[in-house]
Amino acid sequence: MDTLSISESVAALGRGGVIAYPTEAVWGLGCDPFNEAAVRRLLAIKQREVDKGLILVAAGRAQFEGLIDWNALPPERRALVEASWPGANTWIVPATARMPRWITGAHAGVAVRVSAHPLVAQLCTRFAMPIVSTSANLAGQPPAFRRDALDPALLSQLDGVCDGETGGLAAPTPIRDALTGNVLRT
Repeated sequence: MDTLSISESVAALGRGGVIAYPTEAVWGLGCDPFNEAAVRRLLAIKQREVDKGLILVAAGRAQFEGLIDWNALPPERRALVEASWPGANTWIVPATARMPRWITGAHAGVAVRVSAHPLVAQLCTRFAMPIVSTSANLAGQPPAFRRDALDPALLSQLDGVCDGETGGLAAPTPIRDALTGNVLRT
């Protein structure tokens, strides 16, 4: 499997590629969220149903402008979300009509995170938009916390691996509903 620099990873994303990269806790799979063929390929590699939806990560809140409906959140909820970023906090927020259904799946909201992981932030900054972030494992299998734990069968289907280290968290980022505050994943 080719090890890619950040520039090579961004170029692969731009060509509709699917890459593996380290996140706050686990290795992730990423692609351009607006390239339907890339997203469907990622889902096929992962053996994941489109209806489940996917997480998007960004370098800053501005990368979500026009994609999420901040006005649908009460001011105190919006403040709570914003205060948690950048950081290892994923929130389900109301999506606008611009958010593709292959990202939201069967949901009205979308899972989003402004990452504090330096490599993730660089990828999103250089790609100039959010990218898909889902664990780099087959559906139902445990996530990979180290690069050497990535499944060779999964790696053989990717366009490359953006090398680096995870952020060292012991579990994937928590996911909370921004409207209710309910914890969906701890």
